[in-house]
Amino acid sequence: MFHGIQIVASLVFAAAALTAQPVSVTAPPMPSVKSSYLLGPGDQVTVRVAEAEEIPDHPLRIDENGDLVLPMVGRVRAGGLSVGDLQALLARKFQIFIREPQVVVLVNETRSQPVSVLGAVTTPGVHQLQGRKTLVEVLAAAGGLRVDAGYRVKITRQPEWGAIPLAGATTDPATRCSVAEVPVKGLLEAVGPADNIEVLPNDVITVPVAEMVYVLGDVKKSGGFVLGQRTSVSVLQALAMAEGLAPMARAGQARILRTERGTQSRIEIPVDLTKIMSGKAGDVLMLQNDILFVPTNTVKRLGARSLDAMFGIGTGMAVYRP
Repeated sequence: MFHGIQIVASLVFAAAALTAQPVSVTAPPMPSVKSSYLLGPGDQVTVRVAEAEEIPDHPLRIDENGDLVLPMVGRVRAGGLSVGDLQALLARKFQIFIREPQVVVLVNETRSQPVSVLGAVTTPGVHQLQGRKTLVEVLAAAGGLRVDAGYRVKITRQPEWGAIPLAGATTDPATRCSVAEVPVKGLLEAVGPADNIEVLPNDVITVPVAEMVYVLGDVKKSGGFVLGQRTSVSVLQALAMAEGLAPMARAGQARILRTERGTQSRIEIPVDLTKIMSGKAGDVLMLQNDILFVPTNTVKRLGARSLDAMFGIGTGMAVYRP
């Protein structure tokens, strides 16, 4: 009778070990971890083995060498293994002590995998995830967005993690990666909390440089102006962003410098700001990367090469974001 009770108790313990969730206030198991995810240094896991009371009932950290230290079996190489592979390896090792051991490994926290943050952030590069991080937290870890950042953030996720949980996410047919975009405005203003998704290992976060127009010369505030979600602005709109003409401006001899598509050469488009502002001429459309140059009374003539030189005097040109 007593032996029968022991058998029943063992079966109940095994079932509980297979179905129970790890007890951890700070690091609950990650439901998004796929079977192909490879463990690495810094990852935190919970190991459950039926009939092995020596195994601690709390998360264990994989050390910098990729090893996991457990009672009874000692040091086990976990780095580079999937969760399933680690379960199979531990089952073989525990066979010395337990007949047909039932092993469950749950991932509580991933810390070993990199995230690439590229584009218009202060410190682009590869950043290591330190526990669970949201998109906003990862962008902050990269120094935040530059003033010339675009208005959407692109996220590319490896296929082993599944689809990105955002509306409009697509799958790249060539790489099978999930790709999605998030509006920057909603992230910064915290009006779209659903867009502030959890970032997973090996995600690639790309912040494109915004499209801009430039206003140089005798204006009150020269520099580059971010277009936002527009693809063009008019000359008067660009002039308004530059806070208008300076007192000595030669408004009648302004010009737009435009790069010809598919080439490195630029063309000059004469613009008479005096007539446009007085309503005697129609407003002129400026396209992305156009330069509006307003000469002063001391300037007789400024060709394209001189404009190029002025525009290229350095990357320290002021950039303004509406």
